[in-house]
Amino acid sequence: MIRSPLTRMIVAMFTALLLAGTLFVFHLQERTPLIPREVLFSTPERSDPKISPDGSLVAYLAPYEKVLNVWIYDLREKTYRVLTQEKGGGISFFTWAPDGHAILFRQDQGGKTDGHLQEIDLAGGPAKDLTPFEGVQARVLSADGPSPHQILIELNKEDPARHDVYRLDLETGAIELVARKTGKITDWILDPQRQVRGAVAIRQSGGSGVIVRDTEKSAWKKWLAWNLEDTMAAAALGFSKNGKEIFLIDSRGADTARFVRRDLNTGVAKILFFNPVYDVSEVSLNPVDHEPDMVAVVGERQTWTGLNDNVRADLRRLRKIRSGDLSIVSRSRDDRFWIVLYNNDVSPFNYYVYDRKTKVAEFLFVHRPALLKYRLAPMRPVTIPSRDGLKLHGYLTFPAEKKGPFPMVLLVHGGPWTRDRWRFDPLAQWLANRGYACLQVNFRGSTGYGKKFVTAGNKEWGRKMQNDLTDAVTWAIKRGIADPRRVGIMGASYGGYAALAGAAFTPGLFKCAVDQFGPSDLATLIRAMPAFWADEKAGALRRVGDPDTESELLRERSPLFSADKVRIPLLIAQGANDAQTPRSESDRMVEALRQRKIECEYWVFPDEGHGFLKPESRMKFYRAVEAFLSRHLGGRQES
Repeated sequence: MIRSPLTRMIVAMFTALLLAGTLFVFHLQERTPLIPREVLFSTPERSDPKISPDGSLVAYLAPYEKVLNVWIYDLREKTYRVLTQEKGGGISFFTWAPDGHAILFRQDQGGKTDGHLQEIDLAGGPAKDLTPFEGVQARVLSADGPSPHQILIELNKEDPARHDVYRLDLETGAIELVARKTGKITDWILDPQRQVRGAVAIRQSGGSGVIVRDTEKSAWKKWLAWNLEDTMAAAALGFSKNGKEIFLIDSRGADTARFVRRDLNTGVAKILFFNPVYDVSEVSLNPVDHEPDMVAVVGERQTWTGLNDNVRADLRRLRKIRSGDLSIVSRSRDDRFWIVLYNNDVSPFNYYVYDRKTKVAEFLFVHRPALLKYRLAPMRPVTIPSRDGLKLHGYLTFPAEKKGPFPMVLLVHGGPWTRDRWRFDPLAQWLANRGYACLQVNFRGSTGYGKKFVTAGNKEWGRKMQNDLTDAVTWAIKRGIADPRRVGIMGASYGGYAALAGAAFTPGLFKCAVDQFGPSDLATLIRAMPAFWADEKAGALRRVGDPDTESELLRERSPLFSADKVRIPLLIAQGANDAQTPRSESDRMVEALRQRKIECEYWVFPDEGHGFLKPESRMKFYRAVEAFLSRHLGGRQES
């Protein structure tokens, strides 16, 4: 058939329109389905598995009547059963009793931190309160010692600001004082017999040091000192089997923290492992001989290295089971059985039980199985230059169905002396699924990159630390990742502070901000530090500022006093019982914003603390944030 040029042009245009419409319909059909908030943020179906001392049972947390309780899985019989039936806030901590016949657990009420330690027999029945002291916080220091009936616990029974160490007899209920937390002790160091023979203490200079004693009846003596710069990555992990050496993570004489063993008498240190770029982050001690057998470093991803041939062979086998960064989260007393966690950016947590004797790994569970039917977004490592020449490392998680520029949320980690890492991150997945690029940046002051990087953040709250976040947003805009008209900032704790600072100090950069229990006045934050954090105050004064001598510096960096510069809408959320960031920090900021007619949505959760533990609180918060971000940045939201 012969057509005129005009006819051919009309047909071509019609065909193009038809094809475009078809592609548009196809695009809508292929668009990533919304992942329900319930699937991402509700209580996991199962979590925190811990193997029994004999390796026959696994205890884990799972909801019972919508509240986290302890369940038991029998590895031989393949049966599950609920053990505890607690209500209220659910169980916040549990561990096996040393004989494997009971579970020890703690339940915090209403976000408060005065939970009692309780014991429940595997046969069930009522739980027994092991620390029936009003207003006293119980912590388990060690439940894996040589005695089948004795454990070490910490109680602030004599002084709310001081957690002393007691030996608790699980048969009689008797407690015996083992070590009094005199001075500025922050951590205890145990020998393989679970005797308290060492401690880490804060020094007046703001650094820390290690004190030791020959027996639990001996006097303490000074042994080692870390200055403030070395303290951030430092750790004393325990005594060697012969009791003559201490295992340390130590950065003295180097930028990155190394793993060493140091002789108590001679002071001679032997380097067992180091990385020139990243700090050693974790060390695993064998439960049989108490020798180190694995060490971890977190770069772009976490890597465990075996320190002996057997462990190296096991790690090689485990890496073939599935993708992701693996960790050994629990070990039987004889070290035959391991519980292995695989952490992957595009999958919920996968847990396996690995038998080191048979070399067989048995799948245990996925912590959020409902996520398996949804498409998750990869988390990509990025490197960003700061304005003064530092390399900032972070992660980008993109929406799946289109190319940038995207509306973007800068998600700022808390701490600030911690870091973001490659992993399954429900917040990043939620934001990407709603259509936002999610940028996470390890700004100066973040840990893991050596002491020069972390100390570069000293007294830089609201300044160079904030500049790093600003530089990251600018980097994302220049590369066509972020739409400059649709960038938000969001975070909790220090991340909440950064969100307030972003709104107050760079009002033209962000379109909106979400603050979850972030401090607004740095001076009152430091003065209001809870009693049980008193030992941390010296470091805070050096790293943040001293309200008695540097009040102007702290005022200048406090968003509360720059509320008149805020031009963007905010959503602020606060737990009424928060002991770390008092409610007054949010109340005062909200009042200052509303006086200036700035849009400020304020949510106070009456039975929560520094973190929202109740599922209904989390659901309410994320529903509000999703609507807020959609309104101001244009992303999708669940109806």
